[in-house]
Amino acid sequence: MKALTQEDTPIHRALEEQRLNRLAHFDVPGHKGGRGNKELKHFLGDTTLSLDMNSMKPLDNLCHPVSVIKEAQELAAKAFGADEAFFIVNGTTQAVQAMIMAVCKSGDKVIMPRNVHRSAINALVVCGAIPVYINPGTNKELGIPLGMSVEDVKRAILENPDAKAVLVNNPTYYGICSNLREIVKIAHEHGMLVLADEAHGTHFYFHDSLPVSAMEAGADMSAVSMHKTGGSLTQSSILLTRNSVNADYVRQVINLTQTTSGSYLLLSSLDIARKNLSLNGKYMFDKTIEFATYAREEINKLGGYYAFGEELIDGDTVYAFDTTKLSIHTRNIGLAGIEVYDLLRDDYGIQIEFGDIGNILAVISFGDRNLEIERLISALSEIKRLHEKDKAGMFDHEYINPQIVMGPQEAFYSKKRSMPISQSNGQICGEFVMCYPPGIPLLAPGERITEDILNHIAYAKEKGCFMTGTQDMKIENINVVE
Repeated sequence: MKALTQEDTPIHRALEEQRLNRLAHFDVPGHKGGRGNKELKHFLGDTTLSLDMNSMKPLDNLCHPVSVIKEAQELAAKAFGADEAFFIVNGTTQAVQAMIMAVCKSGDKVIMPRNVHRSAINALVVCGAIPVYINPGTNKELGIPLGMSVEDVKRAILENPDAKAVLVNNPTYYGICSNLREIVKIAHEHGMLVLADEAHGTHFYFHDSLPVSAMEAGADMSAVSMHKTGGSLTQSSILLTRNSVNADYVRQVINLTQTTSGSYLLLSSLDIARKNLSLNGKYMFDKTIEFATYAREEINKLGGYYAFGEELIDGDTVYAFDTTKLSIHTRNIGLAGIEVYDLLRDDYGIQIEFGDIGNILAVISFGDRNLEIERLISALSEIKRLHEKDKAGMFDHEYINPQIVMGPQEAFYSKKRSMPISQSNGQICGEFVMCYPPGIPLLAPGERITEDILNHIAYAKEKGCFMTGTQDMKIENINVVE
């Protein structure tokens, strides 16, 4: 058998062979190639339904891969410069949780920035690990959290020598990167592993002008959200590991929470996207950088808006910047980011990634077109002309330093009572409160509720941010620890 290359797609090939071999299916799924659900077939198409198959011998098994899935994962590991790669069909949320749960048990410490995605704190609720939070740097003009200072990481490591790992965002939602190489060096010197949340960093692996990837920097594990910037289907992701962790144990941890009925539509999309990135990534991200740079320059010419970029780099909390990110500060035109987000969608038919209190993020990719970039720029110009107002009284920061009272698991599973959020100042939070996206908790279980946080929540609700996390679906009451 010939050695596989990056031009091969083992899962895709095997799936196509099964589609064409006229099998009589007496297995799941019950739609039987769409014949059992003709409306769904007409909606998604014959090919999609015929490729929606169950695990069978020629298609391997995601929980215990020995053939085509194993081959596809090996090709992905080579493409990303890792020792092992695991295909994830429960989203990067599960990849992040698997990283933490593979290195931490109940009571173990893990050092991480507080501006992590909720998936990381959810992992702590499930496994009982204890966070050692590092407050990220902040940019007062933009009001956004930045990366972690190397000195703050070093201090946390020295003060918590028993910590098992350091988790790093690479990059943040806004495109900000910490000094990952130096953090890896310091952590390894003290016997700690480094875990990277690269939900927004897939493209780092395929272009030399972008910030360093986690595997190149020497990190031990990385959760890579292929569907965000890598071209695979939504919900598909890859977990990368080095030989410094036991890959077989990691697979067992993944199988604690990942479905046993992995979607071959998602798996084949990972296979094909990896091939595309390997063969065409440099060209794809050349174009992406070109689009984003042009848009950034033109938006900054409009006045009022600030599409920020590499000028933020300070060698510390902004060690590098992802130039494919089109992050735009809106507060100077008197509008919250979420207000600009709503105007773009409702009045101009433009869907961006998110709007928060003071910024918006437009995700740019090779799949965009010049006309769409121009539409966005023109719409922002018109929004400024029609809606600009005095910014007095606007909330000016996204991040609030947390007051940690108890561990997330202890707080989440403790005896709790519900009370109006507006009356909860001083209480210990027993659940999450966040705007989604980006899904970074304003409050996490075990944190003290403060007046500043309550003002932030009230302002976000007033401006129309989509709030989630509380048991109360109306986000009017909150569970606090008794």
